[in-house]
This record gives sequence, C-alpha cells and structure tokens, in this order.
Amino acid sequence: MKSMRACLTIGVAAALLLTGCHCQPPVGTAFVSLANEPTSNDPTQPTIRLAVTAAFISDAGVGVYEKLVRYLEQETGYSIKLVSGFSYRTVDAMLTTGDIDIACVCGLPYVLSRELPQPPTRLMAVPIPLEPRYKGRPIYYSDVIVRADSPYRCIEELKGRVWAYNDELSNSGYNLPRAFLIRKGLEKGHLGKIIRTGSHEESIRAVATGAADVSAVDSLVLDFERFRGSEYARKLRVIHSLGPAGIVPVVASRKMDPKRFEVVQRALLEMHTTPTGRAILREARLLRFETADDRLYDSIREALELARSTGCMGLQR
Repeated sequence: MKSMRACLTIGVAAALLLTGCHCQPPVGTAFVSLANEPTSNDPTQPTIRLAVTAAFISDAGVGVYEKLVRYLEQETGYSIKLVSGFSYRTVDAMLTTGDIDIACVCGLPYVLSRELPQPPTRLMAVPIPLEPRYKGRPIYYSDVIVRADSPYRCIEELKGRVWAYNDELSNSGYNLPRAFLIRKGLEKGHLGKIIRTGSHEESIRAVATGAADVSAVDSLVLDFERFRGSEYARKLRVIHSLGPAGIVPVVASRKMDPKRFEVVQRALLEMHTTPTGRAILREARLLRFETADDRLYDSIREALELARSTGCMGLQR
C-alpha cells in the first residue's frame, strides 16, 4: 500500500497536466483526480479506488470519468478516487491484492483472469453504447483502420505493410485481429513491420500520420474520437469491423467489501434514471449500465483458443 500511495502522490502532477491539455499519462505512472473532494458520510471508511485501463471513451475524455466519480461519490456517500495510467498487467495485480477496488478493464485480461483457480474479480456492470450500430447491446467491435486516402479496401491488399497495435493484452487491438488473420490464412508472412503504440489513440495517430498503414482499434474509442472532432480520426477509414465482442466490463476486486460493492453497483445501474446521471452517460456516449453474464465474453475466449490451438500467439508466426 505504501508503494501505491507513493505512485499516486507522484502522479498528481500528471493529473494537473491532463485537466489542462488532455495529454496521455506515461505508461506505468498514475494520476488521481483532484477535481472531486471526498464526500464520504463516514471519513473513517477507506477510499474506493477506481481504475481505468480499457475504456468506453478515449484518453481525451478523462473529464467524463472525473464526472462519473463525482456522481458515484454523491450517490453512494463514499470517497472515491480515479486512478489511471497503469498498464493492464499492473491493474490486474492491484485488483488481486485489493489495492484497486473497481476497474474498467479490457475483455481479454478479464477472460484470462477467469482461468485462474481463484479469479480475483467479479463483474459489477457493463456499459451499453449510445451509437445505433450497437443496437442497445453490451458489445463493441475491433475496427481495422487505414488512411481515408489510401488505396486499401481489404486486409489482403496490405501485404508487407506496417501494422500498429496498442498492447498484446488488448482484445480489439490484438486478440480479435490475430484470430482474423489466422482465419484468413494470413498469419504467416503477410504483414511487414509490426509496431507497438501503447494505446488505441496512438494507433489512430500512427495510421493518420502515415507512421503505420493499418491498425485495429476499439470501436468505442474511435467513435468517441470522431464525436469530439479529432483531426486524426477524420483522416481514417474502416475496412473491416471484427466481432462483435463483449464490451469492456466494470469489475470489482474480490477483496472489496460486499456491501460497498452492492451500493456502487446500484448507483451505476440506476444512473440513467437521474438527470445528472443521464447527462454524464450521454457525454460518455452511453445509454446506461447493466448487469451481465460471463458468457458475454465467450467470443473473446474463442479467438484466444484459436491462437492457442494453432500456436500463433503473435500477429504473425
């Protein structure tokens, strides 16, 4: 706990920068939202720490998460702090130890955690996207993107080209496109150089600026970037939409107090019934939060098992 508090203290400077310029925090550092003062009715209760690794909006929408945290504080009476900037692996470890209570995580790390003898988390809620393409369901896609002015119309035309991806533990950025390439018979020698960007936003930037020819990104992040008028998103075209897959879940550490779990979960599930909650959800491009069954993530498991069964754990053999 001492080491975590030290990281959070150091990360305060990153929070100040983020609120002013929407810069992405360096991987491995963290920030805590300074905009929300604790409103806990019982100051003796420990602060709930909510982390974001995978998101239903892009990094530029950090202010929306701050509003969500403030809303949950008001509805629950608990002190809640927003933590971001940690890698998938670090957040998984902190959920296991209970250093983080709640997190928005990618579906692939969630699936991998369920394979453990004692899974460290449980599902709390899933968001329902606002955009019509999702049809009111807790799903999203992996959008394969190229520059709008490029000649490419399908993955077969991208032989020998540069592929950008965000992280090996990303479902939309790695797991689904890997399975797509395997099913197409393009897992051996089709792609040229493969570069790791560290985030969907950076993958979008890489393709838009010509640093990469193609990438697969979270459709929700791309939607949000387009909604906010990103110059990079405007320069892109989707050539394939892979999926659908179960949307990024909100999970809670098994070490979280059951009563606190229920109170926060209820606040999320009822968020769309209040004027303030609806306004925040709309800003996040969401309709509401719902409960979900673990089977929602079976398509992610199928893509992972395909990679394992063929021995192709990378984007190329």
